Amino acid sequence: MKKDDNEILNLITKILDDNKAENVVVIDLEGKTSIANQMVVASGNSNRHVAAIADKILEALKKAGFKATSEGTEKADWVLIDAFDVIVHIFRPEVREFYNLEKMWQAIAEKRK
Repeated sequence: MKKDDNEILNLITKILDDNKAENVVVIDLEGKTSIANQMVVASGNSNRHVAAIADKILEALKKAGFKATSEGTEKADWVLIDAFDVIVHIFRPEVREFYNLEKMWQAIAEKRK
């Protein structure tokens, strides 16, 4: 993992922990896909909680000098933050269960070891 990736990942997981995100899963995708080196999946307990977590992550990344884009903050059922080599998905629990992204991506990560 590159130094910046590690710094971004540590910053994101700290913000998730500080803001009481639930069921945080980090999936190592390095060398397995071109979209990112790491994927983080987490849950917030309401739309407001999901939006607040996403805002805090985006604010912290910007303050640390990293670029990121986001989608889904208006509805906040599922917010995607693309910090380039690290992708973050923040869901409400029932939306996360429906899409089950981590199961799919963990299978891809395991298959390509």
